[in-house]
Amino acid sequence: MSVPQDQPGITDRRVRVQGKPVDSYPALPPGAERATVRRITVVGEEILHRPCQEVTEFGTPELSALIDDMFLTMHIADGAGLAANQVDVDLRLFVYDCPDDHGVRHVGHIINPVLDELDSAGRHLVDDSEGCLSVPGAVMDVPRTDHAVARGFDKDGNPLVIEGTGYFARCLQHETDHLLGHLYLDRLSRRDRKDALRQMADRAEQVFAQRAAKAAGLNR
Repeated sequence: MSVPQDQPGITDRRVRVQGKPVDSYPALPPGAERATVRRITVVGEEILHRPCQEVTEFGTPELSALIDDMFLTMHIADGAGLAANQVDVDLRLFVYDCPDDHGVRHVGHIINPVLDELDSAGRHLVDDSEGCLSVPGAVMDVPRTDHAVARGFDKDGNPLVIEGTGYFARCLQHETDHLLGHLYLDRLSRRDRKDALRQMADRAEQVFAQRAAKAAGLNR
């Protein structure tokens, strides 16, 4: 998921890491600065259009390295969320670095997430702009609930409950959709989907160039 256009910088705001408040947090999580930037898959690639496999092994160096790589890849792409199948890994996992509508920055990862079913009183749909790192350059209005609760695990297998409102709720829903094999395009009308794909065709080359330039500028 892309960072909202009216929130270009979120590093100086209140922060919650893995759902818990902290006094401050760097632009990248510890370990991610020296990680590897991975290629982001694009709409049409098969791995994006089928459900991902559940993670069954926790606490491994490989899992930690994947999460670090995903954080750096998301940072290079100016993203607010990134699912594992967006870096061509067939696992139910996503990372996020996303603001909510109250100026709070949310940073973390969640494995094997499941969204709570909201009752009718808690279901308030909001149409708002949404972009996707796997649909580069396209932004469309998508209806999402303004509140979401995701339950899953951290990389060590500890249970997690992550609650979001506003744009962060949108991020939790967007990334969970990815792990089910769905893109936000699947929630659009046929006409709007064609519009999004036209936007991508017009802007993708510029987006890729921006990502490459940012990756080349990493201080290694």
